[in-house]
Parts: sequence; C-alpha cells; structure tokens
Amino acid sequence: MTTEETKAADEAKKVADAAKEAEAPEAPDQVEAGEQTGMKSLVEDLHDRRAKAKLGGGEEKIALQHERGKLTARERIDLLVDPGTFVELGIQAGPHSSQRSMEGKEAPADGVITGWGDVEGRPCCIAAYDFTVMAGSMGMTGEFKVGRLREMALGKRMPFIWLLDSAGARIQEAAGSMFAGSGHLFREEVTMSGVIPLVAAMLGPCAAGTAYIPGLSDFVPMVVGQGAMALAGPHLTKAVTGEDISMEDLGGARVHCRVSGVGDLEVKDDVECIQAVKDYLSHFPPNCEEEPPLRKTDDPDDRMSEELLDIVPESSRKPYDMYDVIREIVDDGIWFDIKPKFAKTLITCLARFGGQPVGIVANQPKQLGGILENDSADKAARFVNLCDAFNIPLVFLQDVPGFMVGSKVEHAGIIRHGAKMLYAVSRATVPKITVVIRKAYGAGYYVMNGKAYEPDLIVAWPSAEISVMGAEGAVNIIGRSAIEASDDPDATREAMLAEVRKVIDPYIAAHNDLIDDIIDPRETRPTIIRGLRMAAGKRVQRPWKKHGVMPV
Repeated sequence: MTTEETKAADEAKKVADAAKEAEAPEAPDQVEAGEQTGMKSLVEDLHDRRAKAKLGGGEEKIALQHERGKLTARERIDLLVDPGTFVELGIQAGPHSSQRSMEGKEAPADGVITGWGDVEGRPCCIAAYDFTVMAGSMGMTGEFKVGRLREMALGKRMPFIWLLDSAGARIQEAAGSMFAGSGHLFREEVTMSGVIPLVAAMLGPCAAGTAYIPGLSDFVPMVVGQGAMALAGPHLTKAVTGEDISMEDLGGARVHCRVSGVGDLEVKDDVECIQAVKDYLSHFPPNCEEEPPLRKTDDPDDRMSEELLDIVPESSRKPYDMYDVIREIVDDGIWFDIKPKFAKTLITCLARFGGQPVGIVANQPKQLGGILENDSADKAARFVNLCDAFNIPLVFLQDVPGFMVGSKVEHAGIIRHGAKMLYAVSRATVPKITVVIRKAYGAGYYVMNGKAYEPDLIVAWPSAEISVMGAEGAVNIIGRSAIEASDDPDATREAMLAEVRKVIDPYIAAHNDLIDDIIDPRETRPTIIRGLRMAAGKRVQRPWKKHGVMPV
C-alpha cells in the first residue's frame, strides 16, 4: 500500500470512529444525575416559595393578629375543614403586574387564601382574607382568585364560605377610573343565591362596598369585638357627616345582630364562629337540587312530653317562653337559632324532627305577647325564603295576637313589611306543618301559615283561639254602644265577653273542617313527624311566570 493510500485509510478510520462516537449516547448515570440535580433545585425553590406564601405578612404580623385575639386565615381554615382535605388555589399569587402602584411591594397570595376542602365530609369552597397581608385588602389578583372560586362553587354546586377579615378594596389599586370594570363579585353572589348555601363569617372588619358580601349571604355569624361591617368606616363617616364613632359602635356584632338585622348570630371568638358555620351547614344540602341531610337520632319519633301540659298558662293574657315548647318537641332538645337577638317577638331556628332538618317559625309570647312588627316580619320572610330555597320543611308554632298597630308602625311601613312575610309564606312550596298553640288572631294567623296558605297539616291544641281578634277587642268594637248605654256596664261587658268566647273555640274550626285535628299537646312531636313524612314527596304546581314582584 502506498503512503497516500495509508493516509487515506487512516483518515477514513478516524471519520468512522468519530461517527460511532457521535451516535453513542452519553453515560446514563451522567444524564440522570444532571437532570435530577436541575429538577431538585426547581422543586426546592417551589417549596421555599410555598413556605414564604404561607407566612402571609410574616411572623411579626402573625403575632400581632394573635395579640388581637384573632386567628390567622390559615388557622381558621384548619379549624373549618377536615384534616388533610384543603386544596389551595393561587398560593403563588401576588399584586397584579398591571398595577404600577404596587411595584416593589409584596402581598403573599395577594392577601386572600382560596381553595376547597371537606367540611364534615362535604366539599366546600372557601375564601379566607388574610389581615396580615395589607390588612386583607382586596387586590386585583386576589379577586381574580375569588372569582375563579365562585365559578367553581356554582359549576360544581358546592357551598361557598367567606372568612372575612378585610379592610375592603385595596385603595392603591382601586382608585381611578379603572374601577369602572369592577363589581362582578356582587352580581355573581346574587346568581349563586338560592343555588348553593352562602356563608359569610365576620371574623374581623369588612368595610365599604365589600360589606355587601355578608349583606347578600344566607348566614352571617359575627365575632363580638372583632367582626364589623359598614359601607363607610369611621374615618369616612367623620369626614362626610362629622360624626365621631368607633367601628364597633358603627357596625359591630351587637349593632348588626340586634339592631340592623344584617348579622345572624353573635359569637365570642374565632373558634365558636367556625363551629357555628359547621352547625349551620349541617342542616343544609350542598345545593338546591338535593335534599337536606338526615341525621340518626336515638330520640323516639313517638316520644310524648308531659312537660307540654304545664308550659302554657291557663290565662291567654299571661306570657310563657316558646323555647320551652321547642325544647320538648325537637330531636334531643337541640336547635340552632337564627337572629335570636333581633326582632325577638318571633323565633326562627333550625332543628330536626326524626333526623329531618326543619326550619321553625314561632311566635314568642315572652316578648310583647309575640306580636308581629316590621323587623319580625322581615326576619320571618327571609328565613322562610331561605328554607324554601334549600328544600328544608317549615314548622309554624302559632301564638300570635296579630300585627302591631298605631301611627308609628304605619309610618314605618308595617303593611309593606307584613306583605313580605305574607308573600314568602304563600310562595313557599316545601312541606309546611302548622300547630296553633294559643292565639291565632287576624292577619297574624294568615302569615303564620293558616289554613289558606297550604299547610300540609294544620292542627291545634285545645287552648287555641282562632279569630279575627280576641274577645276583648271584639267586644270593645261591636259592643261599645251597648256597654255605654247599659245601667251596669261591667256586667254587660262580661256577658258579651262570655258570648264571644263561645264562638272562639277550636272545636268549631275542627267541626267545619277548617283545621285537620285538635291534638293533646303531648302528641305534638309525633304529629309533626308523621306530617313531615307524609308530605315528603310534595309537589306544587304554580302558574308559569318569570318571577313575582316581592314587596320590599
């Protein structure tokens, strides 16, 4: 072989070796080691970011939250959901990139924790505002997160729970004409209303327009001394009106649970508030298309209570506590009050009969004889609408002298307020059971689900007095002239009272089939349970309409 041929052969061998080397893969252990090192670093960074976000505003802000007697947003969620079930969405969120005013500022999770988790075994969507992050103010990214959660709750038919502790809209982002694109929150809350249960737990402030979150919710528990809401906080109130007032006096728990009626329940702290949310939801289905959950009870359906014979006084003019009646007839003597310190002449509460959740509407003779007035009519109307929306049967316990009269209530619109209650009871299509315990006078008898309002069962105790008014009122009107002309007015009055009392007799109503039965008071619990089971498959046909025009 010539020198030239030898060189050519060597070059060809080098090219072939190089080609083989190019085709051969790198050592597997080297590739895997390199990739693993890169991914591990990324994962470590991810977990560092998560840990930082979970600290919210940092250790100092968390300590300050605890000093105020409040839990953090994440601690509240941990109390609310079943262990290990919370799935967080948007933990990596921060101030929106379009907000120049927030450049260089940090807001972990953008001040609101969103996600879903099981509450006593049932999936719920939860939005918890984090006061340690910019006072829980609502930024653009945070509201995108909550909007996403609302969409999820409605689409998947899950209850929605707000844990509110927020200064309201984040002024740094909201100030300016871009505000024109906001407001989806409240319209969407209206869309969710009646489809899924809506709970707004007031664990801290909720200022400005965001106060409409609880205003549009179904259930609003408020922590005394912490929970507060107002359309304008103390500073703006003073600037506009000159009034110098604290947030607690302006819109604290006592104001809204006793005076305005926006709040539903006063609670002492975060722990009690979270438990109230659980207790409330335990009576409700996850959405309007399902039935309320049954709960096993050892309380016999046919239990008779001897105590019921002694609760109602012999004289119809003497008061008693309707809660004593409720205690004797519901499962295990347990009920859950809604607005117990607002409009106290009427009781609205959730309870169970034979494991079946029900809503109870009951007059309270202990308070002004159980008379109905503006606030009690509103209270009843809202509660009836709530129960009807979620397939919760209604039990009415009547001892009502009618509606309040006089110029004061007329000028305040008692006709309008009473019409709300009348409208709600008339519209309700859930099973309805009525028990007339004592007085059932005038329009009070109507709005407490009298015969004309489609009770599935209406019964009375022997003490019942069903009439347009009581004997005294009737005699004062129809017998006034005769009494004045009599030589013995007192005797004439007593004789006329006796005659009127003869026709205010429950047996007359029963004789004419205007009520279904007169029962021994001890039979009240088993009678209600049998009535509820009889009406369980109830179907009501109404004329088609877009919607009625409810009095407001």
